[in-house]
Amino acid sequence: MAQSAVRHILGLSGGKDSTALAILLHQDIPEMEYFFCDTHKELPETYEYLDRIKARLGIKIHYLSAQRDFDHWLTLHSGYLPSPKRRWCTEQMKIRPLEKFVGDDDAISYIGIRADEDRGGYISTKSNIQPVFPFKERGLVKQDILDLLEDSGIGLPDYYRWRSRSGCFFCFFQRKYEWVKLAEEHPDLFAEAVRYEQEHKDGRQYTWADGETLLELLERKEDIIAHHEKSVAQQKAAPNGQSLSLVDILDDLFDEEVDGLPCLACHL
Repeated sequence: MAQSAVRHILGLSGGKDSTALAILLHQDIPEMEYFFCDTHKELPETYEYLDRIKARLGIKIHYLSAQRDFDHWLTLHSGYLPSPKRRWCTEQMKIRPLEKFVGDDDAISYIGIRADEDRGGYISTKSNIQPVFPFKERGLVKQDILDLLEDSGIGLPDYYRWRSRSGCFFCFFQRKYEWVKLAEEHPDLFAEAVRYEQEHKDGRQYTWADGETLLELLERKEDIIAHHEKSVAQQKAAPNGQSLSLVDILDDLFDEEVDGLPCLACHL
């Protein structure tokens, strides 16, 4: 029996880095299989961006979903909301659908970690999935990624106006400013996130943001916005700050304010 060919896979998160990687490789590796792990709790802007990628590059994207929805897994985890220390959402709704998609096939997974990022690792421990890091291999940094996006005509997703990472609309890695902006941009989604905090049959209290509920956070809206604007102004006033883009500033503020690295499956 002839040995099956090695599969080439690239996961799109709806963020800038994985999109730039698709731009870089789509002509060189025509057999590439693109996938998006869909939790069905994504921002509308994410789906719009994926449509833009498909149209510009002429590629097909496989939308992978877990067998059960978020509410099922939340119940299975006794109502504990996912958190930086308990990322069960990534395991159940991102990694497992990917591993089912690959099965036992040998696959090379292309991952968009840049040369200027100090992080590594991989989202799967399956021995038949081999990770490769083309940006690191080619020495490509953030400005190269932004150039790829601009030159392709795809550009950045619309949520970059107010949010620094892709991921679910209630992602626990959001900064408090981003929660405030979610309430402004998508009040219905903010209300759903609030509902997840409030609805526990046994009365336990869990919060998305550390130390306060979303409604308590929203009461401090003006202070949070003022703090954000002050931080942006300080970034601009720093050496070479005037040359920073909004993406650079949001990235830097995110790295300063968020404890722990985001999940690679969600935020590339």
